[in-house]
Amino acid sequence: MTCRDLTEFLMSYLEGELPSEQSEEFERHVDICPPCKTYLNTYKETVALGKSVCYDPDGPVPEDVPKQLLEAIMAARAKTK
Repeated sequence: MTCRDLTEFLMSYLEGELPSEQSEEFERHVDICPPCKTYLNTYKETVALGKSVCYDPDGPVPEDVPKQLLEAIMAARAKTK
């Protein structure tokens, strides 16, 4: 498996959709390739953070969110309704 292959199979791997042989090959590559290991870990963290942000979409907005970002999000939400 190449680094490019790893990125193509990443979501399937994380969702447990790869056949066992391909999953094992994925894991062998990650074990010997530090950049791919870092990529996998940061991808997992990004997914977890994304899920946590959307946990309560109508909850309070953290104080450190820039006003312009909040306005852009609200404008985008208004367009989809």
